Amino acid sequence: MTTTQPQDPTTAGFTPGPVERLAHQLLAALAQHRMACTHQLHVLLRPDRSRQSVSERLNELLGKHLVDFVVLPQSNRTRVWYLTPKGARLTRDWPALRGRPPYPIHSATAASLKTPHTLTVLRTHLQFVADARRRGDEHGHLDWTPEVFHSIGDGEKVVADAVMHYTLTGGQQRRKLRAFVEVDRATMSSERLAAKLIEYARLWTYDPQPAGRRRHPTVQGWLRWYPVFPRVLFVLTGAGRQAMDNRISDLKAMVAHHPLVADLAREVPLGAVVLDDLEEHSPTADVWVPLAGGEPRPWTEL
Repeated sequence: MTTTQPQDPTTAGFTPGPVERLAHQLLAALAQHRMACTHQLHVLLRPDRSRQSVSERLNELLGKHLVDFVVLPQSNRTRVWYLTPKGARLTRDWPALRGRPPYPIHSATAASLKTPHTLTVLRTHLQFVADARRRGDEHGHLDWTPEVFHSIGDGEKVVADAVMHYTLTGGQQRRKLRAFVEVDRATMSSERLAAKLIEYARLWTYDPQPAGRRRHPTVQGWLRWYPVFPRVLFVLTGAGRQAMDNRISDLKAMVAHHPLVADLAREVPLGAVVLDDLEEHSPTADVWVPLAGGEPRPWTEL
């Protein structure tokens, strides 16, 4: 979607900058992303300031019992921060987080169980944030929403690891892009990973009709949230290069052989990338494998 409209001034206050206090942004980022280590919060919110300035604000919030932390094992005492129930209650009704269910973590044990996947999803987000800053695009700390649920009928749901909103800027035109992001740490079988494509294809065709009403075949459920169906991006890590290449091959095979997924791929961009390549180059480098076939390219050109 391309527009030439000026930026909505009501959203500008929720992008990192001097207009909004760092403590407020830290609470908002933790409410949005669930958990983050100090380094990630520094890169996300204040890359031009000292890391100490972020640590000081976090310790102040800790003293007010709004945040807590666990220490990552074998990490030189790296702290991973999260909201306490008190912090979750405070942020629940903030305008930028409206509709985002509160997610308080009640114990260090619960935090530790969620840490590896949550931090990897945020690690992926940071690559898009850094690339947007270099390019002058719009993508900030609240433009990435983890754990988004959508119904696909029969009591089932598809759960995206994240939904990304990104605005390309160039000249007088602004192109708005959206993506469902799946971060795979090789903790499930390759077959189960590829089956995620079937779930997205079901969401693409899902037409929720109340019982007893005349069917209206042109109304898909996803139109309640998105003007255009988001592209689907797979980010792979946690295994050797050959294993990740095999997983990408299985994703491509699902596109080639499943009729509903093949239909989706004709209308919706689908791509996969290895996280190490994303970090070594950038999201807009030629590192994304189009699952419908073709040479690697930027995610914006899938």
